[in-house]
Amino acid sequence: MTDITNEGNKRDLGTPALEQMYGKGVARSAAKQRRRKTLEVTSEGRRAGWGTYAILVVTILIFVFPLYVALSIASQSSSSTQYGVQALIFGSGLIKNISRAFGAMKFWQALSGTLFVAIVTSVSTVFFSTLAGYSFSKLRFRGRGVLFTIVIGTMTIPQQLSIVPLYIMANKAGLFGSIWAVIIPGLVSAFGVFWMTQYLQDALPYELIEAARVDGCSMFRTFISVAVPAARPAAAMLFLFTFIAQWTNYFWPMLILGPNKNSMLTVAAATLKGAYFTERADADLASAVGPYTCTLVTRVPATGVALALAQPLFHAC
Repeated sequence: MTDITNEGNKRDLGTPALEQMYGKGVARSAAKQRRRKTLEVTSEGRRAGWGTYAILVVTILIFVFPLYVALSIASQSSSSTQYGVQALIFGSGLIKNISRAFGAMKFWQALSGTLFVAIVTSVSTVFFSTLAGYSFSKLRFRGRGVLFTIVIGTMTIPQQLSIVPLYIMANKAGLFGSIWAVIIPGLVSAFGVFWMTQYLQDALPYELIEAARVDGCSMFRTFISVAVPAARPAAAMLFLFTFIAQWTNYFWPMLILGPNKNSMLTVAAATLKGAYFTERADADLASAVGPYTCTLVTRVPATGVALALAQPLFHAC
């Protein structure tokens, strides 16, 4: 009975106390037992089975296969090998076709324009969405619920329905053909407001806000010093979502940029087919190689660029 009681006391004591009372060996043994018990409860540290790895491999193959097909078709140097099974075999014209794609459009101008649009809209969306989310989640004002419901309600409106009035407004404002016509509608989003509101509602305790106010901070100072650091994890994800969405945006820039098609990568890439058609007789090759080469040029780097830009936010989390 005494041994059982001693064993229970050893498990209850901390490692420093056990080391002082019973020695290092007993303390190590008790620490291992605690860790083993924790692992049994949380399953942390257990090695995944073959089924898990098989599912992961299949999932990776499903997502990588379209990229492989794009690379393979973009590498074809003849229209006779761009269809069927032959299209899955790598050709020798990848570098040559990419060089043609760069030459057919003003690539660096389109790249700088796309980066500018994506960065400005992402930073603006994160800032204004965090500000609105902080207001909706932590401030008390009349009509807060109704206003938040209206903001969320705008998410149910299809984008196609807003294109015509947005086009008319941009045209009357003299923004037709300007890259600012792409930036201004994306400065804030209803999804971003909803995302940050839901996150800050649980992540930011009222006690921190009250402490900042007692210390003499203004409302905006409280937002910058208290709310923004607490919102960094959600802000990093919102930045990634917005950046990739703007990087791959095509429909609205295609309508509003007019003659300035080289201002955005997606729109400039869509003109490759026409450029090849006017310069070369093999329009079939252009229609296949052009879009797939553009996919590699425009969409593949988007995630990497967004992750690189969001690194400070992730490190601060």
